[in-house]
Amino acid sequence: MSTTATRIPGIRACVFDAYGTLFDFAAAVARCRDALGNRADRLTPLWRDKQLQYTWLRAAQGRHADFQQVTREALAFCMQQLGIDAALEDRLMRSYDALAAYPEVPDVLRRIRQAGLATAILSNGTPAMLAALVAGAQLDGLFDHVISVESVGHFKPHPAVYRQAVQVLGLPAQQICFQSSNGWDAYAASAFGMRVVWCNRLGQPAERLPGAPDAQVATLAQLPALLGIAA
Repeated sequence: MSTTATRIPGIRACVFDAYGTLFDFAAAVARCRDALGNRADRLTPLWRDKQLQYTWLRAAQGRHADFQQVTREALAFCMQQLGIDAALEDRLMRSYDALAAYPEVPDVLRRIRQAGLATAILSNGTPAMLAALVAGAQLDGLFDHVISVESVGHFKPHPAVYRQAVQVLGLPAQQICFQSSNGWDAYAASAFGMRVVWCNRLGQPAERLPGAPDAQVATLAQLPALLGIAA
């Protein structure tokens, strides 16, 4: 997939979604393949879909719970559906807190910071979950801010989540470039007013939602060029 735009001017900060954008959520199940066998390939997408469904369903009910709880409850549902021994639940959750970063991520973050742009994570993850991911992937020192939705008590795509990044960075939305691998997240950030690069790692079709990403890339390796950062 090639980029769908050539340059996004006027950017002063890059904000990244965590799961699926910086960190490979499939790695959690992959580490447990020895115990899961061929059910591993079914568990990864099912767990992710149920996890997101639970964030949206809880939001619709006004019954917020943090992402650690939602992730565990989604996993328990999926394990029962696939007939996976419940004894593996703790192992899978520990693995989820130690996801690997995608290969291009460290270099891209360093280049962005060397160009003088601020960097941040904006994620559904709890502060503890995000701190574990950053430390485990050895990305310490590459983010100016790590922002959790727990500060506002709403999951994405609630506008309060994106407003939080604007407030923390002290910049107008138009000077922030937001990156997400989730189409719904990318479109929501665009509708809020941010400039957006959709890192469409899975080649998904365009969403039918408010907003429109400024660019679409296959990996974050293409991001510096969009921001005018020399190789």
